[in-house]
Amino acid sequence: MRHLLVLLLSGGCALLGMSALPASGAESPQPLQQPQSSQPQLRWPHGARVAVSLAYDDALDSQLDVALPALQRHGLKASFYLQLSHPSVERRLGAWRRAARQGHELGNHSLFHQCAGSTPGHDWVTPQRDLDHTSAAQMRDQVLTANAMLYAIDGERERTYTVPCGETRASGEDYLALIAPAFLGMKVGGELAVTARAALQPGAVPVLAPVGLNGAQLIALVRSAAADGDLVNLTFHGVGGDYLSISAQAHEELLAYLASHRDQYWTTTFRNIMRHVQAQNQRPGTP
Repeated sequence: MRHLLVLLLSGGCALLGMSALPASGAESPQPLQQPQSSQPQLRWPHGARVAVSLAYDDALDSQLDVALPALQRHGLKASFYLQLSHPSVERRLGAWRRAARQGHELGNHSLFHQCAGSTPGHDWVTPQRDLDHTSAAQMRDQVLTANAMLYAIDGERERTYTVPCGETRASGEDYLALIAPAFLGMKVGGELAVTARAALQPGAVPVLAPVGLNGAQLIALVRSAAADGDLVNLTFHGVGGDYLSISAQAHEELLAYLASHRDQYWTTTFRNIMRHVQAQNQRPGTP
């Protein structure tokens, strides 16, 4: 693994779009409204009405130093999507292993975090890691190699994937079909934090990456999403540092809200959610 990890990349994911949110100081939250849908809903564990996936991309130091201790304090489990060539994976390997032992998920965020250099704002993409000039077969090989490396870290076989930058086409070919059999679920780009039961496709689950929001705005985002669907998907990068960040206080306020409303929100790893969805879909009579 050491020979692979000497190839380093510190780039971040492109920011995904998001809708306008209320500023801080808004009125106190009201009880959640029941989703308006004629479709059967997933039954979440413990009677929760909504499943919440909190994820952290790119294997950043602030995730280990700020986000993980906060999650532990509140008794919440989350998913950390490691870019396996990032320096912190090798430098802080013991800390990532401890996170897995504590019940958090180590997810696959690819080996080299390939994104398309042709996308506006992607001037940070280097030629050797440009998705526009990487074949779908090369992406398949690299993503599956990342799975093998993750297995060496946490001993887990079941895995989920977050697409770097939300971009799925390598040299013009969609590579997700080549890697789909290796994953319980895959997160792709989009402008939605919520996926309704009727629209849930484990191989293409939309995710929102909030940046710079305060605690009240993050809570409002979770609540508004929960009013419309079954699964809330938020992906963070830096927490109190690094890039594409939210503040440590905003993160703390969101976790405190989720922890104090466990009867409504099942906050767990994306892997656990996808396992549950798979089991629910296999029930007799499920459409």
